[in-house]
Amino acid sequence: MNLKEALNEQMKDESFKKEYDALAPEYEIISSLIDARKSCHVTQKQLSETTGIAQADISKIENGSGNPTIKLLKRLADGLGMKLKIEFIPKNQFALN
Repeated sequence: MNLKEALNEQMKDESFKKEYDALAPEYEIISSLIDARKSCHVTQKQLSETTGIAQADISKIENGSGNPTIKLLKRLADGLGMKLKIEFIPKNQFALN
């Protein structure tokens, strides 16, 4: 069984699915930061030097143990030459139709 199959199996459990869905925004931010940093070919140390944010703090954000503010995320985006975009989308894709 691969990871995707295991996750699909776990998602059948309502309590697991509820908790997984609740954490999704955090994982999306983490994934977006890592992807952006890697696409710019920048290490955590280089990003730290550019932004003045401690490398340990960047690591904590990327491993999910940090709780960044929007201001901090904007500094990270600026350090990568990017804009920070946060958006609200309907939980149900048909909610606004």
